[in-house]
Amino acid sequence: MWRRWRKLKEAFIEALIRLCGISATIFVVGIFLFVCREAFPLRHNPDFHLTEFFLSIQWYPTSEITKRYGVLAMIAGTFSVTLLSMLMAAPLGLGAAIYISEFCAPRPREILKVLVELLAAIPSVVWGFAGLTITSRLIVRFTSADVGVNLLNGAVLLALMSVPIIVSLAEDAFKAVPDSYREAAIALGATRWQTTWRVLLPAARNGLTAAVLLGFGRAIGETMAVLMASGHAITIPHSVLDPVRTLTANIAAELGEAPAESTHYQVLFLTGVLLFLITFVVNLSAGLVIRRERRS
Repeated sequence: MWRRWRKLKEAFIEALIRLCGISATIFVVGIFLFVCREAFPLRHNPDFHLTEFFLSIQWYPTSEITKRYGVLAMIAGTFSVTLLSMLMAAPLGLGAAIYISEFCAPRPREILKVLVELLAAIPSVVWGFAGLTITSRLIVRFTSADVGVNLLNGAVLLALMSVPIIVSLAEDAFKAVPDSYREAAIALGATRWQTTWRVLLPAARNGLTAAVLLGFGRAIGETMAVLMASGHAITIPHSVLDPVRTLTANIAAELGEAPAESTHYQVLFLTGVLLFLITFVVNLSAGLVIRRERRS
């Protein structure tokens, strides 16, 4: 009797653990299906054209004369601000990870790791306020920009918000490199920097790539900071000082005012589907890179 009860208990705990493991997948699929369901009526809407949605820069969802639902400018704004932020965040994050992992003393290393984690805990709305009050004024002062809320401002904030995740994952990638690699390089007379540059970086290449890709996914899905600091203008940027609007900021700004089940409401959900697919591809790429690193 006791053995039977014990087996039932173990089976229940095992099923509960398995359910917890697949719950994330269930939630993601459920959210995706919900967003698709809300956007699906556009298929039979005569006022909406998919080619115009992807190829037009005109966004006039509340116009009384001619409604337009083009997101090309917002797609350009999203990728421009995200790519510029990665150009700043990747070198900074990887450099910080190299220093913390290979050059820093044990006690300062623990302090820096705590500070990096605290940086990740700052709410995005606080970053947005910092962009409005600090970095925007610095941009106006040191550049020829008329206003400080623009692509550059949003990219700086996204870079600072993406650095913690890049640092954490890149440090884990360096730790995964066997110590025998370091010992062999030192035995051959290599300096610490030569060991890092010629041995550790190539060995941890896949993990570092995954860290940058996940930082990219973090940046492309950010909302409040870019909503407050990038200018929120529907234009294709030709300079880093031009204001832009991202897909996430557009959804956050207009979804609360769009009438339920209206074309405007459904197009915003279709924008969410597009954003979901973009982030899914980025995160899937990072996952494949991590899996490749574990197999190698």
